[in-house]
Amino acid sequence: MAEYAPLELPDNPRLAGNITHFARALRRAGLPIGPGRVIDAIEAVRAAGFSDKADFYWTLHACFVNRPEHRLVFAQIFRLYWRDPRYLEHMMAALMPAVRGVQGERAAAAAEKRAAEAILDTGQDHPDVELPDEPEGTEIEIDATLTMSAEEKLKTLDFEQMSTAEMAAAKRMLARLTLPVDPIASRRSRVAHRGSVDPKRSLRAAMRTGGEFRDIAHKAPRVRWPNLVVLCDISGSMSNYSRMVLHFLHAVSNAKGQGWARVHAFTFGTRLTNISRHLHQRDVDAALQAAGAEAQDWEGGTRIGECLEAFNKHWSRRVMGQGAVVMVITDGLDRGEPENLARQMERLHLSSRRLIWLNPLLRWDGFAPKARGIAAMLPHVDSFRAGHSIASLEDLAQAISKRDDVGEKARLMAEIGAT
Repeated sequence: MAEYAPLELPDNPRLAGNITHFARALRRAGLPIGPGRVIDAIEAVRAAGFSDKADFYWTLHACFVNRPEHRLVFAQIFRLYWRDPRYLEHMMAALMPAVRGVQGERAAAAAEKRAAEAILDTGQDHPDVELPDEPEGTEIEIDATLTMSAEEKLKTLDFEQMSTAEMAAAKRMLARLTLPVDPIASRRSRVAHRGSVDPKRSLRAAMRTGGEFRDIAHKAPRVRWPNLVVLCDISGSMSNYSRMVLHFLHAVSNAKGQGWARVHAFTFGTRLTNISRHLHQRDVDAALQAAGAEAQDWEGGTRIGECLEAFNKHWSRRVMGQGAVVMVITDGLDRGEPENLARQMERLHLSSRRLIWLNPLLRWDGFAPKARGIAAMLPHVDSFRAGHSIASLEDLAQAISKRDDVGEKARLMAEIGAT
């Protein structure tokens, strides 16, 4: 076990208050901590004492951490909250906007930015900070007529226009989104206590009893669940959108009860990269950090046709299965030949149960399929939808199982035909 320096509590320490605010920071970072755990932690620290930092660390760890993926977050916030000045300086630097092409001394590790945002929140009411009292008799009237909540405004805000704080709030909202899917009907049947009569099993059972029918066997249709295959454009024009969509996919990959048999994710820019195994990590920061290290063409050029050709040739039979739903997230601004792009999109469409295209450019009212890549891809998709905000992803969750949903495809195909 590593040796710890003697614990230095903040000035004018109030044990219960500091532990309570430390628990709030953990909760903002994603740990499921309620009032009961906070009370247990305060009592445990009083019983164990806090003269030794190692004992204090492991006492709080035992009270607040019950999942392996939460250990790293707890360690980062503990170091930051309990006054490690050098670490605090590093975490503040991790939240500063990075200049493209210039990196600091050390990149923020998984869960570090989440820990920094939880502690360095401008709205945090730290116990050591005294707020000025409100003058007596002051009343503040707020007219809420025809106003939207902050959460509703955030849902409709474009990912490209979000600030750092809004981006962090949006990621937390995306982690709660679901993408449920309906099962696929199968001709195969399964044994059931109720349902239609199974004549074959009933006759076989009667033959074992000399032709006497004692029990009637029943059967029900067997259902199977489709795979979800996502192809996400990570070129320069799609960078911010791709990061938010990957946060959403991480939540879908780790959520239970949504129905997907498996979730496969690929990124493409100038080459195709399979990041499926990274998204199955429970910690979202660690998952996206590993995915970013795997995809070396982040914020590069776009060769949609060549990447789709690589997918159709090397991955389609492995991950598609029967009845897979495919989502392509790209703006359609391709540098390759449109004939090859159209050919690969057609092949992908024939291999999938449904092919859905999310395009952030659809947020513009005057959007028209004038680009050659967009015109080549559009005829071969089942649904064409926007993918620029939380609200657009919520609409996708409602429409993904509707076979008759085409989004904006019909309108844009009419524009192509008119030209």
